[in-house]
Amino acid sequence: MRKLVIAISMLAFAGSAASADPILDRQALMKERGKIVGGLAKVAKGEEPFDAAAVLTQLQALQANAEKFDADALFPKGSDTGDTTAAPKIWEDMAGFKATEDKYLADVKAAVAAAPANVDALKAQVGAIGSDCGTCHQTYRVKKS
Repeated sequence: MRKLVIAISMLAFAGSAASADPILDRQALMKERGKIVGGLAKVAKGEEPFDAAAVLTQLQALQANAEKFDADALFPKGSDTGDTTAAPKIWEDMAGFKATEDKYLADVKAAVAAAPANVDALKAQVGAIGSDCGTCHQTYRVKKS
């Protein structure tokens, strides 16, 4: 029993240590987000077949991802240097940054609630979500060289 308690404690410590770097945390969150949106975009473009249940599952995963976003934890002061493409504008306009993410979350939730029944409905939703991504990237992300 003691070994089990120690093992659980070590896992908890490892989990908290893994989230100690906000740059790595936000990069992981955004990579996951990009992968999900990319999969939805392939379906919307007709590159993969439309399956309503699979699309809803992907949208729900996207909502879970969006709900993990915490600007204060992921973009604390001092996390603007290093291996990051986060633009200084984030810290200059944190309220605007948070509002952009709030709109994205609302659009993702709306897509989940609507549960697209066909590819045309999905196209509209992916268009709105993609527009949110583009707005954030254009305003709050430094382009890679």
